[in-house]
Amino acid sequence: MKTRFMTSILIVAILVLFFVLKQTVSPYFFDALILFITMMSAYEMSKLLNKMDKPNNQILATIFPAFIMLSILLNSAFDSSLGVIYSIIIEVTLIVIFFAISFVWPIITKGKTLKEIRYKRLQISMTKYAFQKAMNTAFTFVYPSFLLMFISYINHFDQLTTSFANIGEFEGYFSLVTLLFAFLIPIFTDTFAYLVGGIFGGKKLCPKISPNKTISGAVGGLLACVLFSTALYFIFYSIPELRTIFTANNFAFWHVIIISFIGSLLAQAGDIVESLLKRQASVKDSGRFLPGHGGMLDRCDSYMFVMPYIFLAFSIFILVA
Repeated sequence: MKTRFMTSILIVAILVLFFVLKQTVSPYFFDALILFITMMSAYEMSKLLNKMDKPNNQILATIFPAFIMLSILLNSAFDSSLGVIYSIIIEVTLIVIFFAISFVWPIITKGKTLKEIRYKRLQISMTKYAFQKAMNTAFTFVYPSFLLMFISYINHFDQLTTSFANIGEFEGYFSLVTLLFAFLIPIFTDTFAYLVGGIFGGKKLCPKISPNKTISGAVGGLLACVLFSTALYFIFYSIPELRTIFTANNFAFWHVIIISFIGSLLAQAGDIVESLLKRQASVKDSGRFLPGHGGMLDRCDSYMFVMPYIFLAFSIFILVA
């Protein structure tokens, strides 16, 4: 417990540091953190797939996030009104290209591939094995890489969405506010689900997938997330620089209630999905990178579905406004 607590303090300290660097020096510091987190998560996902007896190309899985990051940074640098659309098109194209590479590579390295097939005692053609391996590798391109990289979209909200009215007027504060909500919604959910579940216990939420999760914890995490996210809105609203962002975009507290409610559900869904993957791999944690917490993927599971949703939700509310 002490190790877990100390690691938690370190994680929070690092996040605070990079938030400060983002706002006072350059948002690219935060991009560096995002890239490291995503590459570590992709590496761990690749290892989980191997433990599920789903062969994949670990090198391509690990380096793929760097290419996504490059496409996002290039698009944000141009301040294009279609920056997000261009980035997503490029990322989908990159997934197709890397899928093709991961399919062709086992065929090029024929001798090594045939050796793998014999070692696994598979009755399968080399082409079919290469295709299966490419499909498994492509899974890591989407989960976690594509999903987590939406953190970078949010980090560059101001540059990638210049077609939105008023966004470019706030000197990066809009992306800061959106990032804070994106990070805190899973934190509020996970923390209070753990506390409420520990206090009240009761019926299990999904005993076959994650036996420690309870219905009371899930409900407690959901309600606490909505409550604290709404309180955070009013705290931000009390700060003149941030109040201008909300008023200029007609962003009200009820928007936060909707966003945090759905966001909390998605955070819990992300946690359950990763628990299912770990159960299929017959492991407790995705890795050992974070003492007391497991792997990087274990800490990021709640963010997988939250980050794309937060970017989309804030974009929709701004466009509607």
